[in-house]
Amino acid sequence: MLARRPRNPLQALQRRTQELKLQVDGLLSESQLKEALEASKRRDIYQSIACSLFPVWDVGVVMFERALYSMISSKKISFQVLSNIHTVRATWQPKKPKTWTFSPQVTGILPCLLDGDCFIRSNSSSPDLGILFELGISYIRNSTGERGELSCGWVFLKLFDASGIPIPAKTYELFLNGGTPYEKGVEVDPSVSRKAHGNVFHQMMMMRRQPQLLVKLRSSNRRSRNLLSLLPETLIGSMCSIHLLIFYRQILGDVLLKDRMSMQSADLISNPVLATFPKLLEQPDMMDALRSSWAEKESTLKRSEKRDKEFLKAMFLLVYHNCMVPLLHSTLLPPYRWAEEETEAARWKVITDFLKQNQDGEGGLQALLSPHGVHEPFDISEQTYDFLGELRKNTA
Repeated sequence: MLARRPRNPLQALQRRTQELKLQVDGLLSESQLKEALEASKRRDIYQSIACSLFPVWDVGVVMFERALYSMISSKKISFQVLSNIHTVRATWQPKKPKTWTFSPQVTGILPCLLDGDCFIRSNSSSPDLGILFELGISYIRNSTGERGELSCGWVFLKLFDASGIPIPAKTYELFLNGGTPYEKGVEVDPSVSRKAHGNVFHQMMMMRRQPQLLVKLRSSNRRSRNLLSLLPETLIGSMCSIHLLIFYRQILGDVLLKDRMSMQSADLISNPVLATFPKLLEQPDMMDALRSSWAEKESTLKRSEKRDKEFLKAMFLLVYHNCMVPLLHSTLLPPYRWAEEETEAARWKVITDFLKQNQDGEGGLQALLSPHGVHEPFDISEQTYDFLGELRKNTA
């Protein structure tokens, strides 16, 4: 039997003292922490949606689309929407219809509409700021064939505590509320009430059956913060589209700050990218096509070329003109409609066929001049960018 090594209490005390010193040196007082947060204004927070649980609906109603809508909101001003509304499509298994999942495993690139990995950016550090989640379904009635959309729960996640400090980056289990954010005490599923009934064990079982949404928040690293700093001050969107938004913002900055003859000029600007990119954001399949085309182009670039920002912008413009401009104005491409499988399949076939033609070396110009391609009559709006357009609409 080995003899037990005698313990030196002095060494143990010195080691413990050193550990405590390191911990104390790494901590900030509460006042210093507030000052640091106010100075850096930590506004960029990642949102990774995991899964959610919901009740099964009546047999007379067929659900063919499930989606999660998220937006930046403030509880202080009656859940007023302070940003754009970002949509993530949910997937589910026939054996588990109550469970909705996000970011499924797919072959190739994950469509941006299915990507549950999102970013949150806001210029406000108000304690009342948060993310308002609403879950909805698209349905069809078997008896009448009526189509419609229905909200099936909502929840609000505050991003800051009462003292203005960001909430911890972890996974949150959020119990859903029924009705609208302006109503209180409405249950999503009345058969599973949150009100206390029975013994403690029964209450615990009922809470486990409550519809809930799992949301994972994680902090942004330095590289992600640098990318997000190039975006608008208030925005919510998909992580997979950040690089495309940055290209658009850089091109917009060049046009407004460098290329204009006078900073006082409010004339219309001829630029097809600025004129059509906002329309692209409303069509997720077109954004996926742009992501795919740019990823293919980027894979052919050298390291030195990837470090050259001006060269990357020029290549992005080339990809956009070759792929997106002909597609956007093709009569073969059906109008985008939400939750219509036949339309989505038809659109994707047109998009994939066109991208394949580009891969074969025909290019956008060849597609525009081809007798097989039918395009809409040219309109000046395809080239015209009006940076005061929204202001003119509001004042009209």
